[in-house]
Amino acid sequence: MHPAAVPTPHTTWSARTYEDLLERVRYDGIYPDREQAGEVTSTVLAALGRQLTGDERVDLAARLPREAAQILAGQIPDREPLTGPAFVKRLAAQTGGTLATTRWNVGTVLGALAALAGPDLLDRILAALPPGYAILFGRAELTQARARIPAPAGKTPAATT
Repeated sequence: MHPAAVPTPHTTWSARTYEDLLERVRYDGIYPDREQAGEVTSTVLAALGRQLTGDERVDLAARLPREAAQILAGQIPDREPLTGPAFVKRLAAQTGGTLATTRWNVGTVLGALAALAGPDLLDRILAALPPGYAILFGRAELTQARARIPAPAGKTPAATT
């Protein structure tokens, strides 16, 4: 794929081959070569495969090139899924990378997957994962503000122990 043909972020595109996916990751992540893009892609896909379950996992795998789908689906899901920040932290520890570099790598690959998934499947994926993944997929994560419960009349919060 020629760099000019690489879709912009947040657009749906289709990677017909694993090489198309690697080229997207190489371009978006500004990696020097396809080999490094491949290492990053397979590492992040495997880690995501340990977090994502159910129909969302199956549907995402169906939209990926065969090699990428095999990496994602070939993982045994963790018993307790990690939040987005914990996902990055664990991956950094496993790869020996810094948090900043790992966050960049994760965001690059998951951004490409978001474009492959499309908005409807991405909504479902984000609903299925614990908090903190939206930003990793290139989306803002909106949360409802919790209502503050006022202290009972005549009591201050410090006095309610």
